[in-house]
Amino acid sequence: MEVPALLKRNEAGAVILDPVNLTRDASRSANAQSNKLPWLLAALGGVGCAGSLGVDFHQASSAASQDWSPFVLVTGLLLVGLVANDDGLFEAAGNRLARLSTNGAVLFAGATALIGVTTAVLNLDTSVAFLTPVLVYTARSRGGGEAPLLYGCLLLSNAGSLFLPGSNLTNLIVLGHVRFTGAEFFSHMWAPGLAALIVTAAVVGTLEHRELVLQPESVAPSPRPTLGLGLLAVLLSVVLVVLMPAPALAVLLVGVVVITVRLLTGRSRLGRVMEVLGVPLLVGLFGIAVTLGTVGRAWSFPSTLLSHLNIWGTAGVAAVTSVLVNNLPAASLLAAHAPTHPFALLIGLNLGPNLCITGSLAWLLWLRAARGAGARPSLWRASRLGLWAVPLSVASALTVLVLMGESH
Repeated sequence: MEVPALLKRNEAGAVILDPVNLTRDASRSANAQSNKLPWLLAALGGVGCAGSLGVDFHQASSAASQDWSPFVLVTGLLLVGLVANDDGLFEAAGNRLARLSTNGAVLFAGATALIGVTTAVLNLDTSVAFLTPVLVYTARSRGGGEAPLLYGCLLLSNAGSLFLPGSNLTNLIVLGHVRFTGAEFFSHMWAPGLAALIVTAAVVGTLEHRELVLQPESVAPSPRPTLGLGLLAVLLSVVLVVLMPAPALAVLLVGVVVITVRLLTGRSRLGRVMEVLGVPLLVGLFGIAVTLGTVGRAWSFPSTLLSHLNIWGTAGVAAVTSVLVNNLPAASLLAAHAPTHPFALLIGLNLGPNLCITGSLAWLLWLRAARGAGARPSLWRASRLGLWAVPLSVASALTVLVLMGESH
């Protein structure tokens, strides 16, 4: 049987990942892409932010003070994720999953749990950036179709971003008017988040079930991960996110320290760090978020509209707005004033982006990671899955929210 690209056979004939080809092909693909979108977004965000400060400095400053913390937090988490990835933690998890899976259903269920935990702890952007190639290689190593894990990584990362404040930047923007620790937020949202994750997994697994067939390939264990700096950084970040009401600067400090150690020891390259962070995208989205946050403070219509809607209407408006302007600027616009139904607003903002690439930054990171792994992701196929998953996952999450008595 022909061994798929980016894999190799060891001396015993077992199929394993080839990290040398993995890195070489990912770098070649990334360098071949001349995507101007991040720089266009950076320019648009810069112009919008500067204009907002010039028109209404007070309102723009208020919007910026609400929005800066999430972007700082995701920067720290991406740095932590990069170090953990370089230590082989994600690759080891994928390899272990491939070896233990007796059939396609078990593989997909295990991938769902891995995506959900990674998203909750390290943010959905970290999840799609580092797990997408790992899961593509995991599927290939067992001779099955990669579509369930490829598209599942994107949709399940968005769906699994309701568990902790740091799981999605929108959580921090919407809750900027209150101070929740991670544990307090989890107590409110664990059940709706779990419902959304399970329903989304059911949709992807059902619609892509034809490719959930594994070949009886033997998968050799990957090299043991380094249980050192990366794991320590992950554990410390989890503690900070769960216990602190405002963990952004602390998590950023952790990320900066560990990546500095790696740079000084030559185990990481500055170019790779900048690529993972996607600085132009983050800068552009921050500028756009500040611009729309300023609009939301000066224009009463968004807050007035939400005040007259129930949880179902709030989630619907949030989902549609996230697709129209991206969920981060949408959160800044719709949460410029304290929302009447903040949890319902988050359900719409976090799950709505599964409809279209315009919905969240995670789509762009997923595309880059998937192409770097040699996959050919289809935006239409991903959106088709989202057309089924979004209404069903939103409805299930809201239903659980009502049953928990959190529909306020």
